[in-house]
Amino acid sequence: MRFFSLCLAFALSAGMAVASPEFWRNEWPNTDFEKTSVENWVEIMSGGPPKDGIPALFDPSFVKAGDKTGIEPREPVITVEIEGAQPRAYPIRYLTWHEIVNDTVGGIPVAVTFCPLCNSGITFDRRVGGQVLSFGVSGKLRFSDMVMYDRETESWWQQAIGEAIVGDLTGAELVSLPSWMESYAEFVARNPDGLVMAQPNYRRDYGRNPYVRYDSSHRPFLYSGEMPPHGIPALARVVRVGDRAWPLTRLQEGSVDEAGVSISWSAGQASALDSERIGQGKDVGTVRVRDAAGNDLPHDVMFAFAFHAFWPDGEWMIAK
Repeated sequence: MRFFSLCLAFALSAGMAVASPEFWRNEWPNTDFEKTSVENWVEIMSGGPPKDGIPALFDPSFVKAGDKTGIEPREPVITVEIEGAQPRAYPIRYLTWHEIVNDTVGGIPVAVTFCPLCNSGITFDRRVGGQVLSFGVSGKLRFSDMVMYDRETESWWQQAIGEAIVGDLTGAELVSLPSWMESYAEFVARNPDGLVMAQPNYRRDYGRNPYVRYDSSHRPFLYSGEMPPHGIPALARVVRVGDRAWPLTRLQEGSVDEAGVSISWSAGQASALDSERIGQGKDVGTVRVRDAAGNDLPHDVMFAFAFHAFWPDGEWMIAK
């Protein structure tokens, strides 16, 4: 929690008073701030660390699931399964400290992303307009969500929606790929010969959660937008599929089949944003989203405030 508090103090003192391209140009001389979809620069602020202060990962190493040690069974991983490639697991114990992994799976260049402040874990295809992009962490937040940047044009990208919001590529969109969070034990049971990302070569206390009890908070970090409707708590988890959101509480009562999707929930996955050690977090369960043919669909299990911020006209799938 000390790390979280330090970030908050730094952001409040340094970031909120200088929400202006005139200040950012010193750090971002190659970013074209004249091209943007952001209507009010006040929406963007420093999250604490500077550009690349949270170091994204590139071309990580992997070990076989059966050989991996040091991860507790209930710890969450982001699973990527692409036809023609061995299934891969990206542990949240690493993504908490790096937020973006640039990798290539089955010939597809991907960015596996995790924004702890929104609990948003999305995998994107890094190809845009015939160009392969590589992504880093800008150190900026918008509506408490990570702002990524690409190293090729230094355009800024909103992680939750996969869209460029500042710079030459403004308006470009990344394609989301099917991936999901599940417990490490679930991944290994289904994929005993799968691959698990190896521990990065950085000095970090991997496995520790710097945002202790964050998902029990009443208000999000550095967020001044509207709260969700229907009395849904700001940091309640919702399952976003497209522009629809299902409260997780509905799934804990049983699977849901509606709007052309089938959403299931099963117990056994620890929250990455609860206890000091990620593997000891409260059980938030695993969500899977499939179409009528049983194919996995892109989705996100994010906090309700983030869905409302980026999909203000989105549809809330409230139980009738």
